Amino acid sequence: MVYHNLKALIKAIRACKTLADERALIQKESATIRTSFKEEDSFARHNNIAKLLYIHMLGYPAHFGQIECLKLVASPRFSDKRLGYLGIMLLLDENQEVLTLVTNSLKNDMNHSNMYAVGLALCTFANISSEEMSRDLSHEIEKLLGSSNTYIRKKAALCALRIVRRVPDLLENFVQKSKALLTDRNHGVLLSGITLITEMCEIDANCLQEFRNAVPLLVRQLKALVTTGYSPEHDVSGITDPFLQVKVLRLMRLIGKGDEKASETMNDILAQVKLLPTVIWTT
Repeated sequence: MVYHNLKALIKAIRACKTLADERALIQKESATIRTSFKEEDSFARHNNIAKLLYIHMLGYPAHFGQIECLKLVASPRFSDKRLGYLGIMLLLDENQEVLTLVTNSLKNDMNHSNMYAVGLALCTFANISSEEMSRDLSHEIEKLLGSSNTYIRKKAALCALRIVRRVPDLLENFVQKSKALLTDRNHGVLLSGITLITEMCEIDANCLQEFRNAVPLLVRQLKALVTTGYSPEHDVSGITDPFLQVKVLRLMRLIGKGDEKASETMNDILAQVKLLPTVIWTT
């Protein structure tokens, strides 16, 4: 029996009474999918990859769909790109040789006019990039950190985090752009930016001096969080974005350690934070 879409396949697998029946059905369906891939039908490819990813999530082999995911990513249709990138994130890791073929597609989509296509490329990069890919696309990530779109800046900061972990030599390329993120009003961008800066300071002690100049910015951001009124978008049990506050405090701890001037600048705002309810300290 041919299962024309994912819903039909899921229904059939759930109807199997024994594990042997499930294995036999999946083995037969996998063989059908392999044969279908040879026909180069783009509509059938989309359906087959969706079914194959479900098969993969059940723990069965699905590696033969890697190249087909790359073909979906190259499609102009957003729905194909979305499924293709999901497949790449599930079926590939940074040690796969096929990964070198993904680099060009990621670079193209990082320059796409649709911000959601750019977001897909950034999300994939942040999940699977190897040292080689990090070096190849470092310039693209650096450029996107200065994007006017908050959605893209946030994701680019997380990609930069992946790069500095994989290739610490490239860390200095992101210092100035990451410092600019501290002035951002968007909480998502601030959260990812501060996470990036904290990682950079932990990897390279030279960054500490660079970011000590930004202590007044951190104090200003924390003060705004502590003294702001009720904000339904960021409120958690009466505290405005405790997750961001904790990130700021952790970075302050790193920067203030062993520096009297930076510590003095932080004193007043830290005294205010101590008066907050305990929810922030248990986050």
